[in-house]
Amino acid sequence: MCLAVPGQITRIIDNNDPLNIIGKVSFGGVIKDVNLAYVPEAKLGDYVIVHVGFALSILDEEEAQQTLRDLEEMATIDH
Repeated sequence: MCLAVPGQITRIIDNNDPLNIIGKVSFGGVIKDVNLAYVPEAKLGDYVIVHVGFALSILDEEEAQQTLRDLEEMATIDH
């Protein structure tokens, strides 16, 4: 099973190469470099769905927050 996780863009580094636009994305305070080539319209503060280092789509904040709450809840479930 694959899992894509929402994160918030905190910085965008434009390398003048549309295939190498890098965003600093916060996942609950953990900052990772993410390739934004698939979402060139993304802007600072946007929430994006990230899978294996690539942002796949932009989410509205409400949907992103709900997904994060759902993931937190899943972490508390005992098997």
